[in-house]
Formats: sequence, C-alpha cells, structure tokens
Amino acid sequence: MPLHRSATVIGSILLWALAVPVVAQQADAISSGTEWGQYRGNLAGTGFSPLDQINQDNVADLQVAWSYSLRSEDENARGPNSQATPIVVNGIMYVPAGDRVVALDPVSGQEIWRHQLSEGTPSRRGVSYWPGDSSHNPRILFTSSRRLVSLDAATGSIVSEFGQSGEIDMIIPYNSVPMVYDNIIVVGANTPRGAIGGIGNARGFDVLSGEKVWEFNSVPQPGSLGHETWEGDSWIGRLGANAWPFYFTVDAERDLLFIPLASPIPFGYGGDRAGNNLFANSLVAVDIHSGEYKWHFQTIHHDLWDHDPPAPPSLFNIGDTPALGVTTKSGYLYILNRETGEPIYDVEERAMPASDVPGEETSPTQPIPSITPPMARVSYSPSDLVTAADTSAEHAAACAEVVANAGQIINQGAFTPWTYRPAGSGDNTTLLFPGLVGGPNWGGAAFDPNSEYLFVFAANIGTFGWMEEAEDGADYPFQRRSPRPASFDAQVGDMRLPCQKPPWGTLSAVDTTTGEIAWRQAVGVTESLPEGRQNTGRPGRAAVLVTASDLLFIAATDDNRLRALDTRTGNQYWEVLLPARGNANPMTYLGSDGNQYIVISATDDLMTFRLPN
Repeated sequence: MPLHRSATVIGSILLWALAVPVVAQQADAISSGTEWGQYRGNLAGTGFSPLDQINQDNVADLQVAWSYSLRSEDENARGPNSQATPIVVNGIMYVPAGDRVVALDPVSGQEIWRHQLSEGTPSRRGVSYWPGDSSHNPRILFTSSRRLVSLDAATGSIVSEFGQSGEIDMIIPYNSVPMVYDNIIVVGANTPRGAIGGIGNARGFDVLSGEKVWEFNSVPQPGSLGHETWEGDSWIGRLGANAWPFYFTVDAERDLLFIPLASPIPFGYGGDRAGNNLFANSLVAVDIHSGEYKWHFQTIHHDLWDHDPPAPPSLFNIGDTPALGVTTKSGYLYILNRETGEPIYDVEERAMPASDVPGEETSPTQPIPSITPPMARVSYSPSDLVTAADTSAEHAAACAEVVANAGQIINQGAFTPWTYRPAGSGDNTTLLFPGLVGGPNWGGAAFDPNSEYLFVFAANIGTFGWMEEAEDGADYPFQRRSPRPASFDAQVGDMRLPCQKPPWGTLSAVDTTTGEIAWRQAVGVTESLPEGRQNTGRPGRAAVLVTASDLLFIAATDDNRLRALDTRTGNQYWEVLLPARGNANPMTYLGSDGNQYIVISATDDLMTFRLPN
C-alpha cells in the first residue's frame, strides 16, 4: 500500500531554493562543516567535522538550544527508541521520527514539513539526500521495512515517478540508511526469520526510476570466486552473510563501495558448511555503478560466533597510501589498503582451538593483527573475576555465585568454540569474549585528520553458551544453548553488572601512522557503586563525532550522558545528563545564526546544544 502523501510547508522562497540543484554548493558546505550531508558526515564515513567554534576552552558552556519529540502522535504506539543521526543540507535538517519523516529548521527546531506514514514506521536510523539535477528536484530517501521511498526534499510529498507511486518493494527489508551516490541508491538487507535464500545481497537502484541496477551475491554462485569455500551444496538457499550495516561508505575517487557482510545462519553450528564460507564475515569492495567485485578481506573464516564486521570502514590516507579501518564484533581492527584490500600492518593467520562438536570443522587459523591490539577483551581467566576491591562486596559475591553455577567454564582465548555437551550431559560452558553483542558495534570508527587517530568504542560483555543435540525434526543436528540470562553478569540492585574486572566499555585511539594504540579510556560510570569505583566504563554500540578543535563527542553508553573528550589524550572536558540514553552517533553543523550545534538522538527526543549567545 502507498504511504500517506500529506505534508505541511513553510515559505515559497524555501521551496524554490531547495528545488534548485546545488551539487557544488553542497560539496563546499560539507567540506566547510556548515552541513552534515551523510549519516557519518561524508561519503568516507569519518565522522569528522572541520568546525572549531566549540573548543576545549568553551565546551563546558554548552547548553540546550532546542529539542524535538520523536514520539508518534499515537499515544498507544511504541516509543521510537531512535538511533538516528539527522542530516543537514541547504540549511534544512531531515530526520525520521516514530511515525513520520520531518524537515526541521536546524536553528529553532520548528517543523518545516512532515511526511506522515499511514502504515509502518520509517527506519529509526536516518534518511538520505539526493541533490537533484537539471531536470529533477532534490529528494529524500528512506526505508520502511521492505519499502524504499522517495520524497520531494522541498515539500515532503511523494515523488510519484519513482517506482510505484513513489516507492519500490525491495522484497528483502533493509532497516537502515540508504547510501546515495551519483544516481545510485545502495541498500543492504536484514534477515527476517523464515526468509529463503539470497537475502544477504546488497543492491543498487536508480535514484530516478527506482529500477534495480545491480545486485551483489554475498554467497558466491557456481563458477564465481569463493564458491569453492562452501562445501557441497551448502551454499544453496543459505541465509545470513547479509549486508545489515546502518550505512555504507564510498571512495569517491575510485567509485568503490565497501560492503561489510555478516555471519552465515545458523552461526553457532557450521557442520553443514565446511570451508571458509566467503563472503560471510568479509569486507567486500565493489564498483558502485555496476556492483562488480574488486576485492575482499575476510575477518573470520567459518564464523561460529556472529562476530561480523558490523559497520562499514572509515576511509583515510596514511601518507600517500589510500587506507581504511574496519572494525569487527570479534574485537579486532583491520587497517587495509583500500585499493587492494591488503593489510597495511601485518595480519597473521594464528592457530586456533578446534571444536569438539561432532562433524564441526572450525578453521585451524584466524587472521589476527600483529601490531594493533584488540579493541575489546578477547579472553578470560579466573583471575579476571571481579573482586570487592574492584567494585563492591555485593557485586563480587553475586558474580562468585554466577561462576559457581556456570559449571566448568572454558575460555581458550579469541575464537573459543562453543563446547559440546553430549546428549545434554556435563556442565562444560564456553565463556565467549567478546560476547554475542560484540566489542565494537554498528557505530563504526571515526577518523581525525589532525591527529591521524582512528577512534573505536567497544563494549566488554561476555556470553555463556554450549552446543548439544537438536530436537527431532530440527533443521540442523546441533544447536547452541545458553543459560538465562546468557550474559556474564549479575543482578545487583536494579542493575546487571558484568562479572569481569572493569573496564566494561572503552574508547581507543589508534595512531594510523603506526597501527598502535595512542590512548585508551574507560567511558561511562556506574553510579550504583561506591564513590571512587564508579569509573567502570559502560557498554554501548554507537560511535563518536570528531571536530577540528581537538574534541570528540560520544553518547553511546547506557549511563545516559553526552560527553566531550580531548582527541589527543582522552581527558574529559564536559558531560551532560540526557533525558534518556543517546544510543546514536552525534553530529554537528553551523546554523544560519552563526552558531555551531551538537545533536544527539536521546531515545525519544532529538537534543541540540550550542554555546550561549
């Protein structure tokens, strides 16, 4: 069914201005920091802004400028739980809300127009902008489950010539932000339960007509590179290996699109899919105009841990070398040559423990960076158990009980396989680090061209699990099981606290010129702990914003704060308590009033900050 087309509009002059193609002006505005035209600020996904009005001397003076409710007008509707990063183009902000897409005045927060959905909800992660051409007005693109929708950027009304009445059915849903480059719209694929085959494929559509231009097979078909990495017919109808990231990045100089691909399904058992299973758990570079394969780098062979690269890479140069940094839920950061996919800093295939599950053939080695340490905890030993001196006596006692009830805990370091319990017997239990939530997650990395540091936020939460025989009639002979809850934490008061020693959430600055860590800082506090032990770091999934004034902003942690830190040291200059968690990537822009604004989606409200006038 089509979406509702009503929209309210302010100002005929504004409509004319937005309808004029301004590609050159937009590029200048983005490079100057006036605007924020992509999910991560630019096609390279650096999360960097050249603005420096807000600096280390005045950041503590930041105050709320305005807020906007992202809630649905239906009081009975579920909250938006927004993870959106707005975009600002030509002096207009665009953002999805609970039941609508809106255009806002970025100085006042006043609605310019709204596009109300008559059914479904827009992606809670963001929208994209196409600047138009000599014959077509600028457009806003967004997804709503299976639908890819095109709106007039000036009015919010449906662009009827796009697809069928302004939308196309992607068949396979994509719940994130379309990438718009030239006349191509790139979307990924989310994995609905029960879907059959082909669902992992990234696709390119024509921005004017909505017609499909290309589709990249994430599970290689017969006769193509990588097909031999799926033993027998295990490639047929294979689920997973899907491109689920919140956004994509593009090397505009080379027309290269970078596609991070997820784990095969099921991830816990791979006895039916012997081999390395390309292009699962890989970063793949393709020509953005044709979808033609250029190169790949596989971060995990034959994944059993759901530790895919959850975000596209951040692009930068190391001297004259075109480079990128791609994070993984496994905790590792790979710095690669973006022309070839070859590691810039040595990556070695290290021997890994083998699975004891009958018929399972784990990869004997995995690719591990030799210079760059992991961004998250990748191992556990009994000495890592939290003590009363680390946090509190109550917490330590609760965690000791968790360990006592967990059975025989097994951790052999990175990529420890899920242990086997024959016929459900025994008490062997794998404790996986990072756990299933992963270390770094969908926020991605941010790059600062001034310090040449790459910033990666990571969580440290473990997961328990084991393998046992599946019930009769199941699709696979073995299945992964876990206790409830499965995470390595304990209930203390009204919170669940991880059971290994802090930190539980860290921000790492990696010097891209050496591959080594420049500094690492715990981010987030646990206020329920005694004074002096609260700086534990807190879990999170989002990433940072970097500005030219040697500041970075982060709101990923679950202690509901937005913080400003020094890019060169990690020292904190400012924090503010948000009305709810800022589980999103911050952004910034320069308003028409001359003020620099910092913006974060705080679950149900869009919050903006600026310096006092």
